[in-house]
Amino acid sequence: MYNRHVSDIYRSAHLAESGLTPLVFEKAITGFYNLKKSGQVSADKSILTIADFDLSSTSKRLWIIDLDKKKLLLNTWVAHGQRSGSDKATRFSNLNESFQSSIGFYLTAEVYRGQHGKSLRLDGMDEGFNSNARRRSIVVHGADYVSQGTINALGRLGRSQGCPAVAPELANTVINTIEGGTVLFINVTDHYYTSRYLNEHVAALYAANDTSRLSDERLPDTTMMSI
Repeated sequence: MYNRHVSDIYRSAHLAESGLTPLVFEKAITGFYNLKKSGQVSADKSILTIADFDLSSTSKRLWIIDLDKKKLLLNTWVAHGQRSGSDKATRFSNLNESFQSSIGFYLTAEVYRGQHGKSLRLDGMDEGFNSNARRRSIVVHGADYVSQGTINALGRLGRSQGCPAVAPELANTVINTIEGGTVLFINVTDHYYTSRYLNEHVAALYAANDTSRLSDERLPDTTMMSI
């Protein structure tokens, strides 16, 4: 049932057409439900953001998905860290001053104004992989080097100091959509990566209850209809 539920969202949101693979989506949504079960995710939003760093920086490798509505809200570019690689990210770190991206699950936190304008703090949830994100000031922000012009000039996006930076004209939209306790998953196919949030059994149980709740909320008021 869980696999059917995941496949239904994947198909309904047309994620294959946008370039997101079923395997990456399944990992991300499994983490989403595990984090929601732990009570750490906003009860008001069903937003899941995925950055797939298996892909080239020239690919639109960031997806923002509304899971309840089964809808893709945005698919766009996202930058990786300067020392993670050139066009493709191949090196990752949880260390301060590494200028590398960190993989795994994050929760979005508070909005603030910094040197890049409106920015969004992130809390890394995977110990040893991204747990120093707040200390490292790994945030979502807009950057001029995330653009088609940069791709045309360099053959790749520009790179950050480890932040998942987005195009400046989309920064407000991205931040406003995902702020306040939603899940961001930065994916890399890496056999060293492990996460306690990738428990499919927990995800399946929570998703079943959540789906049942949503179905009940959408049922017509039969009492009123019979009057």
